[in-house]
Amino acid sequence: MKVHSEELQHFVAVVESGSLSAAAQLLGLTPSALSRSLSRLEQKLSTTLLNRTTRRMELTEEGRFYLENAKAILQQMEALEERLTLRRQTPSGRLRIDAASPFMLHAVVPHIGEFRRLYPDIQLELSSNDLNIDLIEQRTDVAIRIGTLSDSTLHARPLGAAPLNLVASPDYLARHPAPTRVDALREHSLIGFTQPESLNLWPLLHDGGNQWPITPDIAASSGETVRHLALAGQGIACIASFMSDADIAAGRLIRLLPEHMSDYRQPIHAVYYRNSQLALRIQCFLDFIQERLQPARP
Repeated sequence: MKVHSEELQHFVAVVESGSLSAAAQLLGLTPSALSRSLSRLEQKLSTTLLNRTTRRMELTEEGRFYLENAKAILQQMEALEERLTLRRQTPSGRLRIDAASPFMLHAVVPHIGEFRRLYPDIQLELSSNDLNIDLIEQRTDVAIRIGTLSDSTLHARPLGAAPLNLVASPDYLARHPAPTRVDALREHSLIGFTQPESLNLWPLLHDGGNQWPITPDIAASSGETVRHLALAGQGIACIASFMSDADIAAGRLIRLLPEHMSDYRQPIHAVYYRNSQLALRIQCFLDFIQERLQPARP
């Protein structure tokens, strides 16, 4: 015989309420009806979940195991029902999204057409800032940030993680033979970032560890500028896969030292101010873009 979700709810309510009478009042049932429901559940499972006397109840070992899993199942069912309810509604209104220009250009803009077809009543406003912004001051609903988060006042939702590629153009490599060892990078022109300094720690495996610090010969504040400098043959750069994979596939950039790259991934988060209920238009966008970022996950 199959266990019904109602029986799971009854079991969890009895344990959390501490007594049959309290749970029965909460559920709008009589204590006898609730007791019969518990007995049916135990009969279906062929085990005793609760040792019950006139004065007290105590979970058995099997009951503790079943309680933990029953609560998880009920939570998943509740979340699924909420998502289905959201799907039946029509999201609308203005949605302001901010992201660093490379991510906006390479990971968001290519999907905007599809998003607008799915949600025609949402009016999008897209802005690009390579440094973190104040969401309230800039009237931004959600910002997408790459790397480690530090602002605890924001709610963060993980969207994925992007590997890094060490790249140079065919033109540069025609003039400077490709490095075959990590320490050979010292002999090359290196393109890095003005800030944050952590972006100049390249995830390369070598005898001294899994990070190779560089002193850039050319530094830029934007990843898109770094990419264009690499395309222009100005040196070797270490940039995220979401803005270099297409160039590598087209032959505009060549991947270097792949066997020396560590398994580090740049975390990608959506951040927004904590609310009791996330606006439907924001929820729809986060679900949408997270699905499109699936290939970038480790």
